[in-house]
Amino acid sequence: MISFKKIFITIISVLFSLFVLFISNITNDITLEELKKEFKNKNSKFVEIDGVFIHYVDEGEGIPVVLLHGTGASLHTWDLWAEKLKDKYRVIRITLPGFGLSGPRSDKKYKIKDYVNLLESFVSQIGIEKFHLAGNSLGGSVAWLYTSFYEKRVIKLVLINSSGFKFEDIPFVIRIAKNKFLNFLIKKTSPQFLIKKSLKEVFYDDNLISNSIIERYYKLNLREGNRQAFIDRAQINYTDQTSRLTKIKSPTLILWGQNDEWINVKFAQKFKKMIKGSKVFIMNETGHIPMEERPFESLKIVEDFLVE
Repeated sequence: MISFKKIFITIISVLFSLFVLFISNITNDITLEELKKEFKNKNSKFVEIDGVFIHYVDEGEGIPVVLLHGTGASLHTWDLWAEKLKDKYRVIRITLPGFGLSGPRSDKKYKIKDYVNLLESFVSQIGIEKFHLAGNSLGGSVAWLYTSFYEKRVIKLVLINSSGFKFEDIPFVIRIAKNKFLNFLIKKTSPQFLIKKSLKEVFYDDNLISNSIIERYYKLNLREGNRQAFIDRAQINYTDQTSRLTKIKSPTLILWGQNDEWINVKFAQKFKKMIKGSKVFIMNETGHIPMEERPFESLKIVEDFLVE
């Protein structure tokens, strides 16, 4: 029979180990100015909307293409797409509030409709009237909800592994952020193994996760206020707005990675059913972020759709 003393010693040992692990992984924020040195390029611009200085990159000429990233990412998720698209289009990549160099909102307004309102303010402020709109994951939700309200602005809509429908399996890192007893771990620590774990979940082929990709996600996550913003967003309860999908009349492409562990590929058909006339393309051996994992193949699909 195990004695009470042994049980007590075991518990103390486990708690001490967890304490040491926590202390050893405490990570300080990185200032905006430091991050700008690495992640701002010659075409980077900042525009103030609702008290937040939104980081965006505006390149090329022609019909505007606006690109919206997903949770935990930034405008850099589109780097390889933009490099080619800018030869034919005016490519505008935005980092949404709470991510990357844009940083958090002081009012903590992170509902999808808040992002929709911000996008409308953004396109109005930079002076574009009509444009193609593409979004991945969270950015997909913003894109389709925006289109349902501002259909005359959106020439064509591209949804890439889009969120919007309620899904059963919440990603590990979001579960931690939702837990009021554990989310301090995100606010105070950001061990690289957690970033790597998330990236392994969104990539089908782990071999494509380079050190530079890990570093980018890791460092931009540490931008002052971004970790708290991640927690604030996680506290927002899901609101089903998918009934608005039926209002979308813009030609729509639904692009999905077959092996998405965050948002199951079955949701592609749900979007297709709700958006009249939409097309679906499923990419085999591809995860949640096709534009990073298979940038050239995914871009070719989108380019063909834009010229139809």
